[in-house]
Amino acid sequence: MLPVIALIGRPNVGKSTLFNRLTRSRDALVADYPGLTRDRQYGFGKVGPVPYLVIDTCGVAGGESGISELMVDQTIIALQEADVAIIMVDGRSGLTAADEHVAELVRKHAKNSWLVANKAEGLDQTIATGEFHGLGVGDPVAISAAHGDRVAALMDEVLAPYIDACEEAESEDDAESESEDRALRIAVIGRPNVGKSTLINRLLGEDRLVVFDQPGTTRDSVAVPFERDGRRYVLVDTAGVRRKSKVHETIEKFSIIKALQAMERSQVVLAVLDAQEGVTEQDVSLMGLAVERGRAMVVVTNKWDGLDRDHRRHVNEQLERRLPFLDFAEQHTISALHGTGVGDLLPAARRAYKAATRDMATKRLTEELEKAVVAHAPPLVRGRRIKLSYAHQGGRNPPVIVIHGNQTERLPDAYRRYLANRFRKVFRLMGTPVRMVFKTSKNPFKGRRNKLTPRQQRKRERLMKHVRKR
Repeated sequence: MLPVIALIGRPNVGKSTLFNRLTRSRDALVADYPGLTRDRQYGFGKVGPVPYLVIDTCGVAGGESGISELMVDQTIIALQEADVAIIMVDGRSGLTAADEHVAELVRKHAKNSWLVANKAEGLDQTIATGEFHGLGVGDPVAISAAHGDRVAALMDEVLAPYIDACEEAESEDDAESESEDRALRIAVIGRPNVGKSTLINRLLGEDRLVVFDQPGTTRDSVAVPFERDGRRYVLVDTAGVRRKSKVHETIEKFSIIKALQAMERSQVVLAVLDAQEGVTEQDVSLMGLAVERGRAMVVVTNKWDGLDRDHRRHVNEQLERRLPFLDFAEQHTISALHGTGVGDLLPAARRAYKAATRDMATKRLTEELEKAVVAHAPPLVRGRRIKLSYAHQGGRNPPVIVIHGNQTERLPDAYRRYLANRFRKVFRLMGTPVRMVFKTSKNPFKGRRNKLTPRQQRKRERLMKHVRKR
């Protein structure tokens, strides 16, 4: 499983800025305004020696009430889910009572912690960290999340204990991928109470998982191997099974971390939506993370039975409007409770995985690139035509297509989408995201002007002088 890192601290110490730095994204809102983050934000870390999950939390100051109290509950859940808590303090403002309250929460709920003094750019490290030793949660490390100072070095130290475990997991995955009769691993993800466990029970033909009409009945990921029509599968319910007597707080019932970790270990994702509630922000966020990781996907709209024609049309409009980035995925409407449409899901998952792992010959890719350019040429940039020379495959699962040419960095997004859609159609890549990589070839004539002989330089100067006179 990927290690999980939670960012915690009082308001406005730079947690969201560090989150964006670690994920190399702008997913977390950043502003000089305390309390901007009100919910947990999840992302995949890209700074450090191994992959990991990072959680951005709301600011904790102590003495919260109302909605702020619920925000603190979210932070405590993040601490309990995380393998490491990074406590952030402000190296310019100094120690406050809120920092001491945060340190107390970490001592109660976190497994492991690091203390980080942020906003330390231009400051002596000893001055920036001196008074924070009194928190009693380790020696502080001075960084600047906004400028990236010492962030990479921090993550090298934080993630050092997990390098061996991640290498062992990768070797196990490689050994598994070499097996010809490997089972197709399918993660079923979605919000609480959308019918994930009911769907798995229907696919299995037995009540293997506990189903209860209350959000979050399942918590830890449960992998269920089975065989259908001579093919082996492993279905992963992104939650575990807890007795309903143990379910208390609604906010505690669904762990998105378990869904992301299960998704990371799976080849195909069944993304389940609730037709009665429509497409929510959490649906968009969760599926966006699946696309970011390049997972083959099938979109499943559950509870379709019993909806009238207007409601069905409204849901279809929502799918088109709010999930345009999933235009590559097959979409199925089902009733997990009654079994309607469920039989189409496993074949769809196999098609998606086959597309994600398809081999594409360089010759065919280049030929199709030439046809695409003839049908719709790239635009002119500063009076020069963008030229695309050849294409080859750069990876699988998801498919990566590398295109070489000149000025490719100036290629408009609309043309990139045009090429991706054309390749997807020709090579039957439905069900999987396609990643396009554009590389500009080195210009062999660049710098030739400075390499003229003295005689050529004098001749050029006489010519330019004559042109200016005219």
